[in-house]
Amino acid sequence: MSGILTVLGCSGSAGVPRIGNDWGSCDPTEPKNTRTRASIAVQNGPDTIIVDTGADFRTQINRENIKDISAVFYTHMHSDHVNGIDDLRGFRDQTKRQVPIYGMEDVISFLESRFDYMFRDALPYYPQALVPHIWTPDMMGVEQVFGETPYTIFRQDHEGLLTLGFRFADVAYSTDMVNLDQAAINTLRGIKTWVVDGNNLYIEKPGPHANLKGLIEMNEQIGAEKIYITHMKNNLDYQTLCRELPKGYRPAFDGLRIALDGTVLNDNAGF
Repeated sequence: MSGILTVLGCSGSAGVPRIGNDWGSCDPTEPKNTRTRASIAVQNGPDTIIVDTGADFRTQINRENIKDISAVFYTHMHSDHVNGIDDLRGFRDQTKRQVPIYGMEDVISFLESRFDYMFRDALPYYPQALVPHIWTPDMMGVEQVFGETPYTIFRQDHEGLLTLGFRFADVAYSTDMVNLDQAAINTLRGIKTWVVDGNNLYIEKPGPHANLKGLIEMNEQIGAEKIYITHMKNNLDYQTLCRELPKGYRPAFDGLRIALDGTVLNDNAGF
């Protein structure tokens, strides 16, 4: 199918550089080490679907010159994935349309509680900006359609917290996860390109985020040809990863573009 997935951000929760210009092990002269919080945009025909609105959401949208969005899908409720939600009011103001948002029931309830003013007419000049939609457990692994864009949600383990991953045609996105159950593995079988959490890439006991060993083991069943590491903190230098990662694995970067048939559009280094 036509359509493009753009990596809006590929950093861990603190961004790179961290506050105080803390670059850690990352070379500050390498532009691809500048990373904003993890998020993607999926553009297909008239649809623009955003996955997560972190603290850098406005910067990401302006950088990619996205003029309108059709919906926001939320992976989970952690702050680095939701704290840019206020900026959705800008689209409400410009288009005069409320923005549909989607998530599991606990995530939507959390957002309605924490950002209640976004879900109601707060003041005459602050009209309701968001309309919530809930995914139910029976939707896991079942293809859904938003507008002209088919997608499939699947369950992820974030060290005991349920997060959601997404398959869009031959591309999948898995942030904030350490492991996948067999149902999720089955949903992902046959994808060409996988953008996936590697926050704990070289840590033996990975905790809430995947390490390289775990990714390799999962992909032995999934069979993705290209794997891009996302949710990277400042101990993961771009050029070092390009040299060290095994064949088929590469670091993502802000602005990476992947066609929904799995073709990588703007990473000339290849695999």
